[in-house]
Amino acid sequence: MPLILPGNVGSATASTGFNVDNSLRFNNGFDGNADDAYMHRTPSSAGNRRTFTLSAWIKRGAYFNDEHPILAADTTSAIRFSSEGGSNSKINIYYYSGGWVYRVHTNAEYRDPSAWMHLVVAFDTTQATASNRIKIYVNGTQVTSMGNSDYPSENYDTAFNNNVLHTIGRNGTAGDYYEGYLSEVVMIDGQALTPTSFGEFDEDSGIWKPKDVSDLTFGTNGFYLDFEDSSNLGNDASGGTDFTEVNLAATDQSTDTCTNNFATWNSLQPTNAAMSEGNLVGASSASSGHYSGISSIGVSSGKWYFECKQTQESTANEGMIGVIIFYNTITALLNPVGRGGGWGMQDGNRGFSTDSGGSGSTTDNFHAGWTDDDIIGIALDIDNSRVYYSKNGQWNNSGSWNAANPTTSQTLQNALGDGTYFFMAGDASGSNNCTWSANFGSPAHAISSGNTDGNGYGNFEYAVPSGYFSLNTKNLAKYG
Repeated sequence: MPLILPGNVGSATASTGFNVDNSLRFNNGFDGNADDAYMHRTPSSAGNRRTFTLSAWIKRGAYFNDEHPILAADTTSAIRFSSEGGSNSKINIYYYSGGWVYRVHTNAEYRDPSAWMHLVVAFDTTQATASNRIKIYVNGTQVTSMGNSDYPSENYDTAFNNNVLHTIGRNGTAGDYYEGYLSEVVMIDGQALTPTSFGEFDEDSGIWKPKDVSDLTFGTNGFYLDFEDSSNLGNDASGGTDFTEVNLAATDQSTDTCTNNFATWNSLQPTNAAMSEGNLVGASSASSGHYSGISSIGVSSGKWYFECKQTQESTANEGMIGVIIFYNTITALLNPVGRGGGWGMQDGNRGFSTDSGGSGSTTDNFHAGWTDDDIIGIALDIDNSRVYYSKNGQWNNSGSWNAANPTTSQTLQNALGDGTYFFMAGDASGSNNCTWSANFGSPAHAISSGNTDGNGYGNFEYAVPSGYFSLNTKNLAKYG
């Protein structure tokens, strides 16, 4: 099955023709620091309950509960990622009302938090063949390997497009919520369409990419959510009734989209950190191996800029931030920066610099420390084997934050010759925790100024150094 390449790197090299400007980040309040986010509306009348199509571009976040609904109708029906079949990352479609009316799920699991995927679900219960009544497509290709195959009966009227509560990111009125990003969410009422109505394979790369859907016929209860209006995120761009947002704000509008994929923290790496806000906020714990997060995209060449806000530090002088190198194993992940193939800083003035074998040095008074809500910037220059640090826009200069441009650096060492570097943040002790909010260019926290890189990408609090770029796939295609 043709897939979007890991991290969407392939799609960045393709000529997209159509660019998606925005997505919407949904946060699941399991982290205890934020409220559950979703949107809802109730159609005034019923549409076609037998024949319809849902299309959505999806980038998953962390998942800690069983159900992650994309679209639900009433309290009975949903299109979701769920634990059906023993995993909470299979696509599951169901109607349950005192018993299973219908339910189907994929055998394949979809759990990659570093890449966008395209999901199309086409209903047509008028079909005589049961398996034709619900068709699932991922990245332009129909999924035919299915688990449970309890399809709806012929001519069955589903809850979708009925004049009942419809929710996006929540399972009706139940306590199950989606975590991650959604973009280009479309409902077509009255037609069972194929993916080619919403996307196409690039003729040069073969990568599946989105295309303009504004000319489609949406039908009675169809809708098109493009998330372009930060003051009305539930706006139906097709002209229908808007969705009402719950616990969604302008800061949840993101430029991380299916045509330009930004790095986040990687919730699949063995950090055991609690992830939230679309994998941009990571909270380490005493048992987490010290990591709040490790970037989902790594780089082996070029110059890259990254900001990160420490929002909570349980023990003073234990926060850590820097760069780590991957080899052919991930054993270095079990140690903090400075303990094996890493370079960085520890709050309390200390700098770490270690080679691939774990030997190296610590430097006291390397910097002047930081406190909660300070923003640490990292300028990673792989081409010249240097890494520089800033605090609140001022660069480290021999232990003081007083330089306008990158000045004092650490020297990267790569004994194996082909390392890939990842940004990271966490804490220096297994007995405390630290929370970091990452900004790879599309942040979860509010930005008061707004600075882009030289290509016009990213939204940073402080000026991006000349020649450095935000970590996204369009920049990777040119500089990575």
